[in-house]
Amino acid sequence: MPGQRFKVGIIGLKPGRGWAVRAHIPALRALSQTFEIVGVANTSRASAVEAVTAIGSGRAFADVAELIAAPEVDIVTITVKVPYHFEIAKAAIEAGKHVYCEWPLGNGLAEAREMAALARAKGVLGVVGTQAPLAPEIKYLKRLIADGFVGDVLSTTLIARGGALQGGGSILDKKTYAYLLDRKNGASTLTIPVGHTLAALRDVFGDVAEVSSVLATRRPKALAADTGEVLPVTAPDQVLVSAVFASGVPASIHYRGGAARDGDGLLWEINGTEGDIRVSGPSGHTQMVQLSLKGARGDEKTFRPLEVPASLRSGWPEDVAPGNVARLYAKMAHDLREGTRSAPSFEDGVAVHCIIAAIERAAESGSRIAL
Repeated sequence: MPGQRFKVGIIGLKPGRGWAVRAHIPALRALSQTFEIVGVANTSRASAVEAVTAIGSGRAFADVAELIAAPEVDIVTITVKVPYHFEIAKAAIEAGKHVYCEWPLGNGLAEAREMAALARAKGVLGVVGTQAPLAPEIKYLKRLIADGFVGDVLSTTLIARGGALQGGGSILDKKTYAYLLDRKNGASTLTIPVGHTLAALRDVFGDVAEVSSVLATRRPKALAADTGEVLPVTAPDQVLVSAVFASGVPASIHYRGGAARDGDGLLWEINGTEGDIRVSGPSGHTQMVQLSLKGARGDEKTFRPLEVPASLRSGWPEDVAPGNVARLYAKMAHDLREGTRSAPSFEDGVAVHCIIAAIERAAESGSRIAL
């Protein structure tokens, strides 16, 4: 298998907009000696034709089933809305295809667990698009902590904004974004930006042992800018979590819906016996925004920039989103060739879904939940 180019079929590529065209296409092009885009399937052949014409490569499949059945497809990449992840992934796995599924893995923990079990039973590789742990800043943060920059970690605190589309009181257009307003669709502030960030927290600090939480919908209506309709909102726009990691490190997390007023939408601090590190960014979507690090230790009274080593950035797309997605694809290729498990797996996705489910149960019961 060394040197083999893996052939990728993408489901849910909309030309000119969407996560697939923004992140997956440039990521795969940056890894063109490892991956080849062989086709696209959308809701219709016409839509697929439009997509492959726009990207200049691949075959337009009539539908999802035709793409999954195609012998030339090695990997099925799923970039559609969350409610469709399970059925598409199930069909791809049953066809013996490897799967890259965007996060959230499933619409809830039960779907995620079944997807992971199906992949194990079939012997295919399932990876989930939790890219935040692969960001250079998160990798460097983990290294700094391991090297003793902060000494023993005492606690961690994170305050962030969920972004303009998560609880900001309005959406750009009804067709694309209205589904984010209904918590039943599994795509909310809790599951998307909080979920991605939980993947990073788990990578840095290890497994979560217990949580308590408050989930609130403080803006129960949202305006669809394109139609002028006022739509009901059931997804939480306030997510407050108190957690303890298995290592004993306590954590406090508060995500607020909407965009930051001044473009400073993430403040994550790690406090230790010898020093402190601050991670900041324009929003709480740690998987897709430019992060920066500052630190202070010993007798230092001010925080100083902590520059990420060039070795963690060189050779990857400069833009954050495709850069992190490319890093994930590269790990997927390594796993397929070497039989390793370095890319975020379906099992890793289940672990994050378990934390989210515990947060939901804690909020409903008003009690502390052990994982």
